Amino acid sequence: MPPPAQRVPLWDNARFVAITLVVAGHAILKLISESDVSYGVYLFIYAFHVPVFVAVAGYFAKSDAPGPAQLKRLVTDLVLPYLIFEAIWTGIHWILDGRPRIDFVSPSWTLWFLLALILWRVVLPYLALLRFPLVISVIVSVASGYLPALGGVLALDRALGLLPFFVLGWKLRQLPLADLWLRASTRVVWGVRAVSIGLFTALALVIASDMGFWRDVKIRRVLLFQEAYPSFGYDEWWAGGLRLAAIVVAGVLVIAFLTLIPRRGTWFSPLGQATMYVYLLHSFVLYPLRESGWLDGVLPWWVLPAMIVFSVLVAVGLSQPLVRKIFRPLVEPRAEWLFRRSA
Repeated sequence: MPPPAQRVPLWDNARFVAITLVVAGHAILKLISESDVSYGVYLFIYAFHVPVFVAVAGYFAKSDAPGPAQLKRLVTDLVLPYLIFEAIWTGIHWILDGRPRIDFVSPSWTLWFLLALILWRVVLPYLALLRFPLVISVIVSVASGYLPALGGVLALDRALGLLPFFVLGWKLRQLPLADLWLRASTRVVWGVRAVSIGLFTALALVIASDMGFWRDVKIRRVLLFQEAYPSFGYDEWWAGGLRLAAIVVAGVLVIAFLTLIPRRGTWFSPLGQATMYVYLLHSFVLYPLRESGWLDGVLPWWVLPAMIVFSVLVAVGLSQPLVRKIFRPLVEPRAEWLFRRSA
């Protein structure tokens, strides 16, 4: 029997940092309407953090024809958790609103990612047969923004909008770049990291240069890779250029982000193995804050850094072994009873 594949700390580190940014982006959402600083931080995070999360998922995706084991994991890792958590959110909304509303085709809050992962994993073997899968995925993403009828049904809008980053992650595994990076000398690494730091510094300066402009052009809606262009005021034929520019910028930032991630093991490397727990559970921690009204209106300056620190604590807390043990039946249901025995 061959030995189990050894985990590469780089990817666990990247997973944990990315999921922490996901939590932070959701945590500060309520602050952005009244604070330009919060809005700037939000734009900085959203310029790359979801594309990074998607690209890392794509890096580990398989492009060969799925066998029974892969199809079973698709059900247990994605389909069942989606149904379980959507049922939980349905119950919560029922209790709070007093009206039953069963809708499993419009994912609640963060659950769109599970549906998108299902689609990405299903279509990747077909894309892999094509000569230019990354280019084709970009075309699909840009074109989908012209289709208002997609809406949020089964998260098709975000699944198609973010498809290029999943393919980008898969392509990174096909190329020897990751192995070369892991073997690169310290001098080369810090030279590349200096360029990456420059890119993120430039991003921060561009965002800070004119916050009113970014609000006027509704750049936040562009960075969500979600809505059709006409839904936020872009009926022009060239509206797809906005998404194309966002894809190019985010693609560069994905690479820059990965070069800044530690290549060796860190204290948070083990936490990177629990990102799905953080992703699915953090919304239950943030929901009371979002709905209570505590974060509404003009707030003191310290609320923004406090929420960012709180986000880090939430990500660390939800990655702990005890949390994983308690919630494993919901996040990673085995459901052996669901499958017939192999002949």
